Amino acid sequence: MDLTNHSIVSEFVFLGFTNSWDIQLLLFVFSFLFYSASMMGNLVIVFTVTFDSHLHSPMYFLLANLSVIDMVFCSVTAPKMICDIFKKHKAISFCGCITQIFFSHAVGGTEMVLLIAMAFDRYVAICKPLHYLTIMSPRMCLCFSVTSWIIGLIHSLVQLVFVIDLPFCGPNILDSFYCDLPRLLRLACTNTQELEFMVTVNSGLISVGSFVLLVISYIFILFTVWKHASGASSKALSTLSAHITVVVLFFGPLMFFYTWPSPTSHLDKFLAIFDAFITPFLNPVIYTFRNKEMKVAMRRLCSRLVHYRNIS
Repeated sequence: MDLTNHSIVSEFVFLGFTNSWDIQLLLFVFSFLFYSASMMGNLVIVFTVTFDSHLHSPMYFLLANLSVIDMVFCSVTAPKMICDIFKKHKAISFCGCITQIFFSHAVGGTEMVLLIAMAFDRYVAICKPLHYLTIMSPRMCLCFSVTSWIIGLIHSLVQLVFVIDLPFCGPNILDSFYCDLPRLLRLACTNTQELEFMVTVNSGLISVGSFVLLVISYIFILFTVWKHASGASSKALSTLSAHITVVVLFFGPLMFFYTWPSPTSHLDKFLAIFDAFITPFLNPVIYTFRNKEMKVAMRRLCSRLVHYRNIS
């Protein structure tokens, strides 16, 4: 499909954050370190879950999927932003902008569904422990993973199918460091109120609805844990607190982007950085430092690697 048939704009220009060299240097160091740490941390989780047989369970299968999604999510915008920090002309092609929006919404929608699947996993593990392995079978886990990607792709395509044919005749300035759908719609040379409403319904209300559903489910699970106070419940509470933290970190910026009527640019950019760099970094930190099984498995994997290295 030719994305430029109805548009004379061939590229969009990002304003970025600042023209101050000192702040740009600080931002470069910050973004590079957090992006590298996010990629390494999530890779460690994927490799640990894959190669340690003790972690071949539904919860860790879903966690490994979340790590893969986080790596893709932060790679959609972070490398481009890091490369553009010191550039005076921060531009992205029309096709590149549409591609960036597509993948950010596809991966974001996928993570949304996967977090709901992880909440269901914890519900079954805590509220129906005797039927856990029957309900959360390998087939069910695979079904959750595939379904989350399908829904994420549909969520993204439904929005972009209307956007790619919009006329863009100028201006082409985006007060951001990445292509965002609400900002892009404001640059179209036509009335986009209906499309903006569709985006609010598709992204905003779905985000809020999913968040409310997750909060209700976790309240129900916490109530169940509270009723059966024990050592096992303490472990379940620790796992749940990690899940709840991830949910709040992920949905907070999303709900602001797509439901707040007129977000301020500076706060918008700050939350975008948080979503692109810090959340994918915090996910592996939360799930490793608060999870004894994961820490033990990582030590086993490190010992195994050292042993193989010494043999070779």
